[in-house]
Amino acid sequence: MTEHALEAVGLGRRYHRGWALQDCSFRLPAGRMCALVGPNGAGKTTLLSLAADLLEPSAGTIRLFGHAPGSLTAHQYTAFLSQDKALYKNFRVDEILRMGRELNPSWDQARAEGIVAEGNVPMNARISTLSGGQRTRVAFALALGKRPRLLLLDEPMADLDPLVRRQMTDTLMIDAARHGTTVVMSSHMVAELEGACDYLVLINNGTIQLAGEIDAISDAHRLLSAPDADQGRQAELAGHVVVEQSTTGNRLTALVRPQGPLPSSWEISAPTLEDLLLAHLRTTDAPALITPSASVDAAGTHLSEVTA
Repeated sequence: MTEHALEAVGLGRRYHRGWALQDCSFRLPAGRMCALVGPNGAGKTTLLSLAADLLEPSAGTIRLFGHAPGSLTAHQYTAFLSQDKALYKNFRVDEILRMGRELNPSWDQARAEGIVAEGNVPMNARISTLSGGQRTRVAFALALGKRPRLLLLDEPMADLDPLVRRQMTDTLMIDAARHGTTVVMSSHMVAELEGACDYLVLINNGTIQLAGEIDAISDAHRLLSAPDADQGRQAELAGHVVVEQSTTGNRLTALVRPQGPLPSSWEISAPTLEDLLLAHLRTTDAPALITPSASVDAAGTHLSEVTA
C-alpha cells in the first residue's frame, strides 16, 4: 500500500471574511515533488499553514504520514519554509546551523554546511548583513539539514534572481532523489514547476480543481484547434468535457477532456502544463479531476479515456 505523505479529508479553514479553504480532500503519495498552484488568495498558504501546524482546521482533518500536524512525530518529519524565511537576524550563520543541530535529532551538519558553502555565504556573517539570496540559502540549509521526510515550501524563492532559483531548485531535486523527500512547492513560476515536479495540486477559490500525477492529468486533456468557429464546430465538442474555449480571429481553440473519439477535422495536440493551469484558473465551470493516487475515495476517480 502506498504511503501517503499528506492526506486531507474535508479540510476547511474559515476566517471572518469567509472560507479560505473548503471541503479540500486529496492524498499526496510519499516521495513526490508536488507543485501547489493557484492564484493569490486561492488557499495555498492556508493549506501549507495547516500542514505546518501554524493554523487549526475549521473543518475536516489533515494528516502527515498518518499523524496530526501538531504531533511530535509530524514535527520531526516536517520542515516548513515560507517566503518570509524567518531567521534570527542577530545570529551568525554558524549559530543558525548550531541551533538546527541542537533541535533536530536527524540533523545533517555536512549537508547544511554544504548548501551554505555552495552560495559562498560566510559562516561568521550575521543574518542581518546577508543579501536576500544568501538568507534564502541559509533558510534552505536549515530546512534540508533537518533531513525532513516532508518539505513544505510557500514561495520561498519568489525574491531570487532566475539563476539562484535554478540552483536552489536543482538542490531540492537532488536532495529529494537521494533521500526520498516529499516536497510540496507553491510557486507562480510555471516553467520551473514543469521541469522539477511530477505531481500537481491546483487550488482555486479554496477548493481542489486538479490533483495527481502531472503526466496523467496532461494525458486526460487535449488541446483542439480549428480554423473556424461556426456552430457546427461547437456541436462537435458535445459529449466531451470542455474546460475552456476561446476564439482568436476566426480560429477556435478548446481544452477538453475527451469522453471518446475526437473529431478528426480538428488539429489535436497535447497541452503543456502552462496550457492546463491557465485554462483551469480562468474557469470555474470544469469539474474537478482527481487521479486515483490522489483520491481519498477508495474507489478512486478514474481518468477519462483519451483518444487522439
